[in-house]
Amino acid sequence: MASWAEVELPVLPTTVIGSYPRPKWLRDFINRFRAGRVSWKQLAEAFDDAVVAVVRDQEVAGVDIPSDGEMRRDEMVEYFAEGIGGFKFYGPVRVWGNNYFRKPAVVSRVEYREPIVVKEYLHLRGVARARVVKVTITGPYTIADWSYNEYYSSKEDLAFDLAKVVNSEIKKLEEAGALYVQVDEPALTTHPEEMEWAVEAVNRAVEGVNIKVGLHVCYSNYEVLRPYYDRLNVSQLALEFANRGFRGLRVLRGLNKELGFGVVNVHSRRVETPEEVARAIGKVMRYVRPECLYINPDCGLKLLPRGVAKEKLRVMVEGVKIVRGRLRRRGIEKVVLRRGTTCE
Repeated sequence: MASWAEVELPVLPTTVIGSYPRPKWLRDFINRFRAGRVSWKQLAEAFDDAVVAVVRDQEVAGVDIPSDGEMRRDEMVEYFAEGIGGFKFYGPVRVWGNNYFRKPAVVSRVEYREPIVVKEYLHLRGVARARVVKVTITGPYTIADWSYNEYYSSKEDLAFDLAKVVNSEIKKLEEAGALYVQVDEPALTTHPEEMEWAVEAVNRAVEGVNIKVGLHVCYSNYEVLRPYYDRLNVSQLALEFANRGFRGLRVLRGLNKELGFGVVNVHSRRVETPEEVARAIGKVMRYVRPECLYINPDCGLKLLPRGVAKEKLRVMVEGVKIVRGRLRRRGIEKVVLRRGTTCE
């Protein structure tokens, strides 16, 4: 494996947050599996094939750091709860419209049983052409907040035990050769009164880890997050801004980490233009140096039609190329893959 000092990327590296639309044939195959018409072994092969397809979509669009599209995951908390000891499922819970997920319940002490996404990472590493790929893991606070707690005396106690589990998984990924893990914490700022210990739970989840760790927080009040920039022991914050019309960028003032900047709205089927993306990057560079910027969609793309998702990634990359051309004239062309908790 290349040493960290040798892992260079183009300035404004482009990536995804994680999820990507499942191909229609995979959705049909999953329905056939649930109906008992195909075996688990056949479904597992279909998942592997789908990862190849969506990685190619990202590579054709020009994305620098792909993910596996989370092809095997129906829902971000449910998937990890299935792999962690101490959880039980009672049935589906309606979350919005006609969308449901199997909300897990904690019925005994949570425990790390075996690696959950290491095989997924190894498959992704084997099919991706990119030097760096991204692996996503749901964070301890969000799992605790989105689960029924029927065992622990407090959500805080549950979150800290989950942090141990997540920490074990990240260390297994590091052993397997992963360079870049993203911890997803969409619930992090939901309860401002819990932020003190919630941030500490995130830090426990990444304790002793020696690879790049990003933290994704979306559709949140970033003013709640702002006082904790210096206390979060992660390399990068990946934040959503397109959905809010790029308002409130001043909240980034004082950020001393890399920023994963959301430039396309995943809740709209309207495809942005490269010029819109370039203008958005120009706005954020008033607050964050280009050497400290990654460019990504606001959030996961899984709820969009696949063609729309791919086109959004294409225009995201084209917009980045516009800005890279300007930066090249200033002599800024490359960045190093950082694992430290500050961007200096």
